[in-house]
Amino acid sequence: MLLLFTYVFYCLTGCCDLTPSPLYERQTFRNKLSSEELRGNASRQGSVDGAAEEEDTKHAPSDSSNLSMANSFGSKELPQAIIIGVKKGGTRALLEFLRVHPDVRAVGAEPHFFDRFYDKGLEWYRNLMPRTLEGQITMEKTPSYFVTREAPARVFAMSRHTKLIVVMGRVQDFLGLKRVVTNKHFYFNQTKGFPCLKKPEGSSRPRCLGKSKGRAHPQIPSEVLLRLRDFYRPFNLKLYQMTGQNFGWE
Repeated sequence: MLLLFTYVFYCLTGCCDLTPSPLYERQTFRNKLSSEELRGNASRQGSVDGAAEEEDTKHAPSDSSNLSMANSFGSKELPQAIIIGVKKGGTRALLEFLRVHPDVRAVGAEPHFFDRFYDKGLEWYRNLMPRTLEGQITMEKTPSYFVTREAPARVFAMSRHTKLIVVMGRVQDFLGLKRVVTNKHFYFNQTKGFPCLKKPEGSSRPRCLGKSKGRAHPQIPSEVLLRLRDFYRPFNLKLYQMTGQNFGWE
């Protein structure tokens, strides 16, 4: 009994992660759980992490949440996709909605690695990431990368295959994800005036974005809208040529 109690206490303090079990033990344990069960654990932890994140942070994030037992499967990887912008373009909503997908694991807070904390190194950055299983995508979002001159070269130096997301089109298609996030995951919140996530699995309440989100749009005169469309039309056409996709913003 004393040996068992010592082992349980040892694991609860997080020390088990520092001394990985032999390969044959890990394979035996993984064989007892299907990949769907493991993904369910990861998805539920993502919902819990997201429920605690009400506002974007401007400080260096902490990876202490990664010590939870539910997030002990898989490995930490550098992100394969990063939401880079634009500010106030719905990036927080996009991240929260993508985290509903079982194949997406994302950091809740903005890491600001490529603009503020680059000197801390890639291992520091990697340690901020949640653990992922084979076939899952690691993501983060920091809109200020979009306006940081050094960010493109730094991301490219990390990986030329990392996908950069600017809120414009259908992101699930861009990431190659199976379409599982649909209207059934949302309800329209009359008080806030925008859709919220229905009660996520593992949470006791629905998930809505924070108080700073969902600002009322001003009424813009039609002649002003026409002038704006005329002004941005050549820039839109250039974007269509660069991306090879027509977003239909005429």
